[in-house]
Amino acid sequence: MAVQGIVEGLPWWVKWIAVPVLVLVVFGSLIMSVLGWVIALAFKALLLVALIGGLIFVVKKFTSSSSKGDW
Repeated sequence: MAVQGIVEGLPWWVKWIAVPVLVLVVFGSLIMSVLGWVIALAFKALLLVALIGGLIFVVKKFTSSSSKGDW
């Protein structure tokens, strides 16, 4: 609530342009590193799902075509 009182008398361009630009300048590298880490994690998770799905597909294809009643 104290922040709302401080920001209340400022012009609109300070609230909506200057403050976000300062936040990006100060924390930009941190934001980019966290965003890069999240994107890398999502890519690795999708790659893992695709590899497991491919492995299951290949195993089912070979086991169904090679021998049906040997077990």
